[in-house]
Amino acid sequence: MSSPGSYLPQRRQFILTGAAALLSGCGSIQLIPQPMQPQLYVLRPQVAIPMGAPVNWRLTIGPPDAAASLDTARIALSRSATTMDYFANAAWNDRLPLIFQRLLIQTFDASNRIVAVDRDTQGSESDYLLQTEIRDFEAHYETPDAAPEINVSIQAKLARMPQREIIRSLSVNQKAQASGNTLDTIVAAFGGHRSDHGLDFECAAGHAGIAATSPSARANPPSPGAWCDVRR
Repeated sequence: MSSPGSYLPQRRQFILTGAAALLSGCGSIQLIPQPMQPQLYVLRPQVAIPMGAPVNWRLTIGPPDAAASLDTARIALSRSATTMDYFANAAWNDRLPLIFQRLLIQTFDASNRIVAVDRDTQGSESDYLLQTEIRDFEAHYETPDAAPEINVSIQAKLARMPQREIIRSLSVNQKAQASGNTLDTIVAAFGGHRSDHGLDFECAAGHAGIAATSPSARANPPSPGAWCDVRR
């Protein structure tokens, strides 16, 4: 007569075989719901390329700093001065600081007035470094169903290399009213204000660079209009 212990291997085999059959038969059933993929949005600001004389220095663009709440691909919104949230099922096509750095590089490069423009990476050589910090970049709601106001605040600093000596700084605070309470109109409002910031940064960096490299300019710094045409 077989002992009870002799049935244990058979029992285990039976359980494993039954479990395998069940899982293979239910392979198409999702026990855990898959999260909805967000709609991706792209910032494509229309930047007017400024005209003017070229400069003979090289510029690198550092990775922008941002709080953890903005160092993300999610599109931020706020309903009060002390809260922050995100639009559901919507995101930028990359992390916001990386988007911002790429747009700055494209704006400077499109001017064809700087010898070289590149990202600030280990081993890169440049005469000046532009450092930025994204402090605000959200849609602010005064009332739940109304079109939000776009709030953007950026701090920029120009450093002389290789000493990394800060020679100029610029604070940009912009607000714009979205034309509607849809993500398309909200993203369009973000893009419109980003174009203004791109021109501001380009002009500020260019005029600061000329002031730093020319003794006469240091004594009498030119206005931003001396380096580029600023539309305000």
